[in-house]
Amino acid sequence: MPEATNGVDLRGGGLAILDRIDGVTLSSVTLPLPTGISDAKVLTGRQRPMTEVVLLFAEIHTEAGLSGIGFGYSKRAGGPAQFAHAREVAPELLGEDPSDIGRLWTKLVWAGASVGRSGASTQALAAIDVALWDLKAKRAGLPLAKLLGAHRDSVRCYNTSGGFLHEPVEQVMDNATRTLEAGVGGIKIKVGQPDWREDLRRVTAVREHLGTDVPLMVDANQQWDRPRAMRVCQALEEFDLVWIEEPLDAADAAGHAELARALTTAVATGEMLTSVAEHWELIRHGAADVLQPDAPRIGGITQFLKLATLAEHAHLQLAPHFAMEIHVHLAAAYPIEPWVEHFDWLYPLFNERLTTAGGRMYLSDRPGLGVTLSEQARAWTGESVSFGNSPGGSR
Repeated sequence: MPEATNGVDLRGGGLAILDRIDGVTLSSVTLPLPTGISDAKVLTGRQRPMTEVVLLFAEIHTEAGLSGIGFGYSKRAGGPAQFAHAREVAPELLGEDPSDIGRLWTKLVWAGASVGRSGASTQALAAIDVALWDLKAKRAGLPLAKLLGAHRDSVRCYNTSGGFLHEPVEQVMDNATRTLEAGVGGIKIKVGQPDWREDLRRVTAVREHLGTDVPLMVDANQQWDRPRAMRVCQALEEFDLVWIEEPLDAADAAGHAELARALTTAVATGEMLTSVAEHWELIRHGAADVLQPDAPRIGGITQFLKLATLAEHAHLQLAPHFAMEIHVHLAAAYPIEPWVEHFDWLYPLFNERLTTAGGRMYLSDRPGLGVTLSEQARAWTGESVSFGNSPGGSR
């Protein structure tokens, strides 16, 4: 019989344990996109058009019959690597109390320590970490934002999926009209083409189409060098933009800081970084007015919350990248009024939809993330593996 004091098992096997993980299922799901997507990286020859998104789903089950779901993703490359790494470390979760999320994140990091604490290794952990937070909120009967401590029940939102460079500017303007009619509040369009004057023509056309009251952002996807960025960003000042996103290479904290000091328009960046430490370089350099972390890219919600504390301390705005099904909760829990990026790409994967109205995205009253996997997502599953007592099995 384990020794205990005041009803608490001193050896970790008794009343202090609320529940135990008895099953984990990992699935690799390939989401096809209706058309090849091009931003400035394609037009400058650095990448091919994007035709699919590969997602890693984690489903965690407990002895008490509870379950949580989480996901991460990869664009163009890296999906198989994320699945392979998660498959190696996920058995370490069996028998653990799912409430101990921070400790479990550290345990999984050390299980794969030889491949580091950023990039594909920690992105593989993100799906698991998100699933644990989803499970914790479900146990409490609360939406995740309420578990974290929400500052608001809705967040400002802007759309990106209608503003890519593979479509002519006339189509981008039509997309923007439909997006605003659907209740989304802001529009972001892509820039960064080889001819920067064409960028200015597109921004001029979209701004005239939208009028002066609609929030407008632009995104160069890291395609300018420092002299070009300074020239084009100064030319963009007249359009009253909410921000100019990724004008420089994501790792160029000093260059972004120089731009931020020179411009009245806010500089936004951070989506391509894969750790809290990398974001800290932006913060300490004063390189961003708007920080754009991506929870799946930096290792999940546990890491995002650490970064959010640093961002709040620096009085930065927050506009999380992609994965709105996760980020609406995290943004709602951030003290400074944030933005959330609206992407409709993941709609086929879930049975539920987030509500947009009046320029804002609303939290649902469903517990956890508030999403369940659709039958279509199951049909697009290319590989899956289960450990412990999870339903299903390897295929």
